[in-house]
Amino acid sequence: MTANLPPQYDTKTTEAKWQQIWETNQTYKVDPAKGGKPFCIVIPPPNVTGSLHLGHAFEQSLIDALIRYHRMCGDNTLFLPGTDHASIAVQTILEKQLKAEGKTRYDVGREKFLERAWEWKAESGGRIVNQLKRMGVSADWTRERFTLDEGLSAAVLEAFVRLHKDGLIYRGQYLVNWCPASQSAVSDLEVENKETNGNLWYFCYPLSDSSGYIEVATTRPETMLGDTAVAVNPKDERYKHLIGKTLKLPIVGREIPIVGDDFVEAEFGTGCVKVTPAHDPNDFAMGKRHNLPLINIMNKDGTLNENAGEFNGQERFAARRNVVAKLEELGNLVKIEAYKHTVPYSERGKVPIEPLLSTQWFVKIRPMADNCLEHLDNQNSPEFVPQRWGKVYRDWLVKLQDWCISRQLWWGHQIPAWYAVSESGDEITDNTPFFVAKNEEEAKAQAIEQFGIDVKLVRDPDVLDTWFSAGLWPFSTLGWPGNTVDLEAYYPTSTLVTGYDIIFFWVARMTMMAGYFTGKMPFKDVYIHGLVLDENGKKQSKSANNGIDPLLLIDKYGTDALRYTLVREVVGAGQDIRIQYNRKTDESESVEASRNFTNKIWNAARFVMLNFESAEFKIDRDNLTTPAIESLEVADKWILSRFHQTVEQTRDYIDRYGLGEAAKGLYEFFWGDFCDWYIELVKSRLQEDADPNSKLVVLQTLAFVLDGILKLLHPFMPHVTAEIWQTLSESDDRNDISIQPYPTSDASLINPELDREFDLLIGATRTIRNLRAEADLKRAIKVSIILQSDSAAEREILERGKTYLCDLAQIENLTIVDKLAEEPTRSIASVYATVQIILPLTGVVDLEAFKAKIQKKIDKIDKEIESIRGRLNNAKFIERATPEVVQQTKDMLAEAEKQKEILQERLNQF
Repeated sequence: MTANLPPQYDTKTTEAKWQQIWETNQTYKVDPAKGGKPFCIVIPPPNVTGSLHLGHAFEQSLIDALIRYHRMCGDNTLFLPGTDHASIAVQTILEKQLKAEGKTRYDVGREKFLERAWEWKAESGGRIVNQLKRMGVSADWTRERFTLDEGLSAAVLEAFVRLHKDGLIYRGQYLVNWCPASQSAVSDLEVENKETNGNLWYFCYPLSDSSGYIEVATTRPETMLGDTAVAVNPKDERYKHLIGKTLKLPIVGREIPIVGDDFVEAEFGTGCVKVTPAHDPNDFAMGKRHNLPLINIMNKDGTLNENAGEFNGQERFAARRNVVAKLEELGNLVKIEAYKHTVPYSERGKVPIEPLLSTQWFVKIRPMADNCLEHLDNQNSPEFVPQRWGKVYRDWLVKLQDWCISRQLWWGHQIPAWYAVSESGDEITDNTPFFVAKNEEEAKAQAIEQFGIDVKLVRDPDVLDTWFSAGLWPFSTLGWPGNTVDLEAYYPTSTLVTGYDIIFFWVARMTMMAGYFTGKMPFKDVYIHGLVLDENGKKQSKSANNGIDPLLLIDKYGTDALRYTLVREVVGAGQDIRIQYNRKTDESESVEASRNFTNKIWNAARFVMLNFESAEFKIDRDNLTTPAIESLEVADKWILSRFHQTVEQTRDYIDRYGLGEAAKGLYEFFWGDFCDWYIELVKSRLQEDADPNSKLVVLQTLAFVLDGILKLLHPFMPHVTAEIWQTLSESDDRNDISIQPYPTSDASLINPELDREFDLLIGATRTIRNLRAEADLKRAIKVSIILQSDSAAEREILERGKTYLCDLAQIENLTIVDKLAEEPTRSIASVYATVQIILPLTGVVDLEAFKAKIQKKIDKIDKEIESIRGRLNNAKFIERATPEVVQQTKDMLAEAEKQKEILQERLNQF
C-alpha cells in the first residue's frame, strides 16, 4: 500500500521528531572543502541568561528562511550559532544570589565568584540554545561558540593587545553611571528612567565686572559647586556679547568663563546652561570642546568630598537642601518651580545614579570609523537593506566619539593590563605605570626590563565591555586570529540580519573591528528588520511588562505557524510588525490563521496521496516530473504555468530580501490556485470511471506541484513540509527535504495567455457562486446560467471552459451568447469583466419567499436611512461633530440609499 499521512497533523510530535533527526544526523554540519558558493550567517548571539522572546523568534525565522533557501539553492551554507556571556546580566543574577546569602562578591573573592559564574552557566546557560532549537533553526551546532570560550577569548586578547600597541587603546578619564548604593558603575542597560516630580531651581550668577548677572536653572543644585563655565548659544542675541567674559560662582567664589556652544537651546529655560563637566555627560562633552577643568565634588558613596568646601561629607540630597538654603541666604536664589522630569535610576541599587568622573579604558574611534566610511562611500560596503538605514549607519559613524570599553565587573574578559603597583605605594592610581600583554609572563618581562626584578604587578580588575567581544564575532567565531579553513571559506560572511535598534551598538562596532583587523567589511549585506510590537502597537520591554512569550504560542499553535506568521507580516524590510494577541487567553488570531494554513497543507497533501492509493497504477515518487506536454489538458497547463510563475516570483523576492512578500505569494498560490481551483477542477478526472490516461496526468501533475510547493515553503515552515515530503517521496530521514534542490522555473511552461483565460473563468465562477449565495441556493441545486459578452475572445474562452464552469458552479444548463434576445424576467444578474452573468430563478427558488427576503432587507435599510438622516438633521450633531465625521455620515447615507435602489430594482423585476 502506498504510504500516506495520518488524518490529523500533530505539531508537537512532528516538530520534536524533526529537530531530533536534524541534530542526530548533523544534517547542517558544513564542510568548507566541499566547495560551491559560500553563504554564511553568524547568529546575532543572544544572551546566555536569556530566554526566547518574540524578537528572537522573529529574527531567527528570518535568518533560517534565508539559510534554508540558500542551502537548497546549492550554496555551501553555514549558519553559525552561539551565545554572548552577558557580563551585566550574569553578574546581576549572581550578586542577587550572594545578597540572599548575606554576602557580596568581595566576601567570596574573584576566583570563587567566577567559579560560581561558570557553574551557573553550565546549569542555566543552555536554556536559550534549547529554545532556539525548538524554533527549528538549521544551524551547525558542532560549531557553536560562546564569547568566553577559549578561542574567542584568545581573539579578544589579540585584538586588545594589537590595538593598544597601535595606539588605538588608551587609558583616560570618563563619566560613568555610578550607583552610590552598590558603589559600582552600571551600564546604560542597567539604568531605568523614571518620571519624577521634582523642582527646577533658578539661580543668578553675577558677572565678575559687576555689570549684571546671568540666570541659570537646574534640577541638581548641589552640582553647581563643581561648575567650571556657563554656556549660551553663540547665535543668541541676548547673550552673545557676553561670550568670553567671566562670572563669579556663588558660594565657591571661583571665576568661571561664559562660553558659546551650539548644544545650548536658546528657547529652553533662560537660554543659559551651567556647565559641570565632572557630573553630566553633556557638560563633559562641552568641557572637552572648550578645554574646561573637571572638578569632581562627590565620593563613591554619594557624599560630597573636599571640593565641596563647607558641604564636605554631606549626603548628596542633604547637601542639595543646604546648598539651596545657602544660595537663598546670599540672595542668589531667584525662584523654585515644580518640575516633572525623567531621572535615571540604578536597577541594581534602586537609587538615582550619579554621573561620576572615573579613569577608564578607551578605543580611539576616528581611524576605525573613517575606514568604515571609506568602504561605505567608495564600495557601498556593507550594503544595507533597506537602503535608508545606510544613511543612519553613516551618520552614526560620523558622530562617533571614543568608546569606553572598561566595566567594573568580574564576569567577562578581564582587561589584559598589569600595573606596577610597587611604583605607586601598592595601589592602582591614575598614574600607576602599566603593561599590556597577552599574559602575566609577558607583562612581567616588560616590567622587569623597566623597573627591575623586584617590580610588583597587579592585573586590572575590570573587564571589557561585552560589545568589544561582540564586535569581533563575525570573524573570531570562524577562527581569527588564526588562518583557519573556516575563515578562508566563509569570511566575509554573507548577510547580517539584525534589528535597527542596534545599528549603533553592534553593527558599527563589527564593521570597525573587521575593517581594522581583516581589511574587509564583515558581511556583504545588512538586512535590517523592524521590531515586534505588542497587540497595542507598543514596543515590548521588561519595564512595560508587555512581552509576548513565543513558547506559549508555539505550544498552542506550533513552531511553523509562529514562524510563518512572523515572516509573512514583513511587508518591506525594516518595518515594525504587530501580532494580534489576547493576553488573557494567550491566543492569537494571526498565528491561528497560520496554523489553519498548516492544516490546509496537510489535508491537501493527504488528499493527493489518498488518490495515489486508489489509483490502478503506481506514481514514481522518486522522480516526480510533469507529464508529457501533449498529454496535458488546459487546467494542467494552467496550474503548471502558475506554479512556475510562483517559483520565479518566490526566488526573486527572497533574493531581494522580500521574505514577507514571498511567504504571502506562496500562501495565495497554494490555498487559492492549487487547492481552491486546480484540485476542484480535476476532481471529476479522479473518479473511478474517469479516463485512466487523464487520471494519470492529473496524479502526476498533483504530485509534481505538491512536491514543488513543499520545497518552496520549506524555508518558512520546515517541520510540516519535511514530514509531508518524507511521506510523499518515501525517502529515509537522511535524505530529507531541507537538502533537496530548491525549485527552478521553466519559462517554456509559463503561459500568460492561459492565465488571462483562467482569470476570466475563475472570476465568472466566483460571480455565479455569489449569485447563488444571494438567492440562498444550496450546493446540491443545479441552476441554469446565461453568459452574455460582446467580445468574441471572451465567448471563446467561456466555451472552452464550459465543463469547468459547470463543475465548479453546479450549472445544469449554460448558455453563452453575444446578445440577449430579451431581458430575462425573474432573475438576478451581475457582471464580471465585460461578461454579464444572469441566474434565472424560476423553478429553482420560492419566488414569493425570495421577494419577501428582499423586502426585509429594504425595510432594514429604510430604518438605517431614517436614523442617519435624523443625525444629519440634528443641529447639535452638525455643530459638535468634526467635518470628517459629518462627511463620513453623509457617505453612509449615500451608500445606504444606493443599496436600497439596487434592491428595489431587483424587487421590481418580480
